Amino acid sequence: MREQLKRALDNVHAEEALKEQTRDFLARKTRGYTVRDGVRPGRLAAAAACILLLLTGAGGWACFTPTSTVSIDVNPSLELNVNRFDRVVSVTGVNHEGQALAETLNLTFLPCTSAVEQVLDSPGLADYLGDDPAVAITVVGDNEVQRDRLLSGVENATAQRQGAYCCALDIGEAEQANALGLSYGKYRAYLDLCELGSGLPPEEVKQMSMREIRTLLASLSQSDVDAQSGNVSGSGKGNGNGAGNGFGSSGGSGTGNGQGHRHGQSAS
Repeated sequence: MREQLKRALDNVHAEEALKEQTRDFLARKTRGYTVRDGVRPGRLAAAAACILLLLTGAGGWACFTPTSTVSIDVNPSLELNVNRFDRVVSVTGVNHEGQALAETLNLTFLPCTSAVEQVLDSPGLADYLGDDPAVAITVVGDNEVQRDRLLSGVENATAQRQGAYCCALDIGEAEQANALGLSYGKYRAYLDLCELGSGLPPEEVKQMSMREIRTLLASLSQSDVDAQSGNVSGSGKGNGNGAGNGFGSSGGSGTGNGQGHRHGQSAS
């Protein structure tokens, strides 16, 4: 039965994942029975096509179409592609470590927040998190309402997790990240590094873990604070010199002038 379904579905144009789901659906419903010799392959293909139309038409397309992306960056970087119902339809590994991690996960059709929690709790990520974890979770989407809803959800889901940072990017910012070859979380961190004058090229940021990036950001931020404190201290010294000038003015308020006046009287 399964082999005949495979041949029939090969003639139908659809994504491979959807074809496989249809094969499994038919196998479950028919309990794997054997097709009688009298059944024509053409009828089987037509039946399979009808089921595919039911899945892809009249709103079924929305179940499989991603409308937003949730990027999770540690050193493994992966993306959860989410449909309009906030459920995961696919998982993509952005780098080598992310691809290896994605292969160990089964997140399809889970609510986005549940999927994020499963990723963060997965054994494959534990070694990368260590005792001082740094996780960037970035929500990307064109629909502002869904983007804000997803961001709020992941913020609530990670509120008690050490080292988790959540933010959002719009489509334009996501395109810039793609152009630089950076994951969305690392792109957001790259912008922060640029603002602090790090001068690091995106190629180097790409190779860094989020812990390394956070450490560098903290160091640059402290240097910036120290520089500002130095400016304030220097300004205070300048005011002190001004006060010294005041003392000089007070010192010349008459003693010198009086002495000069008496010297004039002696001359006469």
